[in-house]
Amino acid sequence: MRTRPIALLSTVAAATLLLAGCGSSTPEATETPDASKDLCSVAAASGDASDGVTIDGTFGEVSTATFETGQTVEELERTVVSEGDGDEIADGDYVEYALSAFAADTGERLGDAGYTDGELLPAQITADASLAQVMGCATVGSRLSVAFPTSEQAAAQFYIIDVLGVTPTAAWGADQKPVDGMPTVELADDGEPSVEIPDADAPAELQMSVLKEGDGMPVSAGDTTLLQYTGVNWDTGEVFDSSWKNGAPIKIDGNTYVEGFVQALEGQKVGSQVLVVIPPALGYGEAGSSEHELAGQTLVFVIDILANQTAAIQ
Repeated sequence: MRTRPIALLSTVAAATLLLAGCGSSTPEATETPDASKDLCSVAAASGDASDGVTIDGTFGEVSTATFETGQTVEELERTVVSEGDGDEIADGDYVEYALSAFAADTGERLGDAGYTDGELLPAQITADASLAQVMGCATVGSRLSVAFPTSEQAAAQFYIIDVLGVTPTAAWGADQKPVDGMPTVELADDGEPSVEIPDADAPAELQMSVLKEGDGMPVSAGDTTLLQYTGVNWDTGEVFDSSWKNGAPIKIDGNTYVEGFVQALEGQKVGSQVLVVIPPALGYGEAGSSEHELAGQTLVFVIDILANQTAAIQ
């Protein structure tokens, strides 16, 4: 699969694909790293191309790169221009980053992404993913000069990449007072929730409470949200689905979940944890309306809102 250059993308979120070397007119990265190696061992080495970039501007702000144009870059190169004083990226971290891209043949700025809140979702860095070659072993606060190699389809590209932070995998907002009559939630050390259903009939209307109040950007209609969730059947008290059990947070473009889930997300701030009770009409429909196993069931979700990408730039 290949994508267009940054300047032509309808979504800056696809910058992640460019970094992974999947672009149709984007230079390719090297082969996929070996999962048995650590992040430092798979990080790309510096070279003449990445070393030869002069960057003017401040970390965390859109900056300018100047370099000798017309270069042929044989393989992916990465130079740490300035080393941050934050923690080193660990295998599996969800890294917040921003970037600017430039065409190696002309010096033209191709685009910028991540310097405005809501432009990019954090990218997970693992030793078996191409992004590890770019950001592996970097520390939070680092600025990187990255040269993507020349391919048969396109000239090389130069990137400025700022490593802004690491997103937690559980909500971090301020605890809020529980709402009487709602299910009770207890959290494990890693943030995974367990839910106890009250001894009462399921409510006929959607009910919602905020368990943790974040201070990030609010979710709007059509956004794409990185989140954790646990889903429990009100009648049985059993977990029917869980991102925690599945091993990783999820995102679905445009937040196309069942209506009650969407209502629980919209207006909530990044960093928040939301408890929602969803009646069948706002879930998978009334009993007999479909063959879905959850049709007719009242659903309880605990949702951790970790990051958000606005619909306007998707």
